[in-house]
Amino acid sequence: MEHMPRNLPVLILLALVVITRLAAQSKPDTQENDLKRHYTKYEYRIPMRDGVHLFTSVYVPKDTSRAYPFLIDRTPYSVGAYGVDSYIKQLGPAIEFDKAGYIFVFQDVRGRYMSEGTFVEMRPHIDVKKSKQDVDEASDLYDTIDWLLKNVPNNNGNAGIWGISYPGFFTSASIIDSHPALKAASPQAPITDLFMGDDAYHGGAFMLDANFDFYSSFKPQENPQFPAKTPVPFDYGTKDGYEFYLSAGPLANLAKYLEGKSALWEDQVKHDTYDDYWKVRNLAPHMKNIHCAVLTVGGWFDAEDLQGPFSTFHAIDKYNSGNFNGLVIGPWVHGGWRRYDGERLGRVEFWSDTGEFYRKNILFPFFEQYLKGNDDAELPKAYVFETGTNVWRRYSEWPPKEAQTKTLYLRSEGELSFDPPGSESAAYDEYVSDPAKPVPFVSYTATDVPQEYMVSDQRFASSRTDVLVYKTLVLQDDVTIAGPISPRLFVSTSGTDSDWDVKLIDVYPPDYPDSKLDEVKPEDKDKPRTDVLAPSFAMGGYQQLVRGAPFRGKFRHSFEKPEPFTPGKVEEINFNMPDVNHTFRRGHRIMVQVQSSWFPLTDRNPQTFVNIPDAKPSDFVKASERVYHSKGEASGIVVGVVASPGASEKHQ
Repeated sequence: MEHMPRNLPVLILLALVVITRLAAQSKPDTQENDLKRHYTKYEYRIPMRDGVHLFTSVYVPKDTSRAYPFLIDRTPYSVGAYGVDSYIKQLGPAIEFDKAGYIFVFQDVRGRYMSEGTFVEMRPHIDVKKSKQDVDEASDLYDTIDWLLKNVPNNNGNAGIWGISYPGFFTSASIIDSHPALKAASPQAPITDLFMGDDAYHGGAFMLDANFDFYSSFKPQENPQFPAKTPVPFDYGTKDGYEFYLSAGPLANLAKYLEGKSALWEDQVKHDTYDDYWKVRNLAPHMKNIHCAVLTVGGWFDAEDLQGPFSTFHAIDKYNSGNFNGLVIGPWVHGGWRRYDGERLGRVEFWSDTGEFYRKNILFPFFEQYLKGNDDAELPKAYVFETGTNVWRRYSEWPPKEAQTKTLYLRSEGELSFDPPGSESAAYDEYVSDPAKPVPFVSYTATDVPQEYMVSDQRFASSRTDVLVYKTLVLQDDVTIAGPISPRLFVSTSGTDSDWDVKLIDVYPPDYPDSKLDEVKPEDKDKPRTDVLAPSFAMGGYQQLVRGAPFRGKFRHSFEKPEPFTPGKVEEINFNMPDVNHTFRRGHRIMVQVQSSWFPLTDRNPQTFVNIPDAKPSDFVKASERVYHSKGEASGIVVGVVASPGASEKHQ
């Protein structure tokens, strides 16, 4: 389960503490001293209804001339620093909160660090609680708020909660059957259903690299316990994750690296179908009796929890009414809206400080309105950033009602078109997929999942013989795609199982200007060359990944009961990829790539119908894969096209 920023040293046990506070950690120590001047810190062990005590840090404004609302952050990653004289660097989700004044509350959840109890991975919600022993995240927040209202003076009777990633899950799970004092919540990158598109599985394929990277540091604890003073990172023995995982062999071989603390990892690996382990952890059906305003936040390029925000947002809409339920999606990586400027991702430019705009103009006004009764934040139902044109869009619903369903058809000779193939079209394209030489997901070496991969240049993949490539002619007009993407493929395989990985790509024009990151520094322009330089990086022809997703073929009829393929038999595969809001500009091309491995982002499919967690080396075999695009078996990608995007706000 990836709940940690992958381009940071992921083996820091407090990774999500870093996510929620890293933006301020580069500030000088005077900021901590400034917090000490304005806030008094208290530490409590708050009793829950079943007798378990949860460790809670509370920062209270010293100015008692007015009352303040509570703003709560519940985390499995430690509320440290511990001790009433030790302060964290930033209290709120943005610096504006620290200046405006809130009673900030940080809580170690059950079974983590200084809290009592037993930790349960994504603890299932209990709809009907029959005794005080029936506890979940909702009851723990309810009891916490109840205690805070009675024991922390100078509060205004209102409470809010927020959190990113796993704390985003704790936010969503905690607001069910909400306490009357809870007025506002912001689940950010929340995990909603681990198997259905969140951290563990995408399209039934196991997210190998992210999960092993996470569970090599996030292990069962004997609590209460303090965080390690010096976390020891996992030693891969190489800087090349592709090499590490390929050499490790089948999935079963990886548990030996986890020092006997592999229970959480093995839960993810061994439950490789949508069984009861996952079903009871799907939060969406339980998102009921929510009586507070909710602002769900996510990033278009979140490699960890991209699907969760959409699942949470739609579930709240389905089961609740009468309260504000909004969605914000920006051009961000996991937690990037809190930590980064958001002006670029790798070499892809967004041309404005999207992070600062969100923090000042969306998140802060939201909490100020609902917790303090300040001015109406005037937020739309969906506030989404449109990549490609790089503007913010305000929509009354998501996906936007303006989106018209169209199909981008895969055609012969590598053509991609909104026009279906005719009777003269060739029947299929074919490639050989070899598990011993899987298609890598980035062109460079890394042991983690680089956050840049979500927009990474795909030219390296398009030249491989085991990747099919389809592209449109040069676009004469902008094409805006908004909402989910749904591949509808007619396929066959010579094996009995296969993955079908689909990538939607924006191909830049040949004359596209190079990135500012690759420009020669002014002070170096006139220096004589003293040696041979590395090759320059050309943005002309850049193949930007817009959206990609795997699908494990044995789940084509059911995620609960997988079925083998009959070798050579043509079958239809339908699946959904996460939403986008992207404009392919005039002069660009739209490209689709299809392949059967994406390593080590996902685990390897042996291409024989076996229980993959128990697969043996002999189970991994080559397979001939076919994708059909005849008139009667027209493979394509179903998208929502917005002919004329609605009212927009440009923030340059």
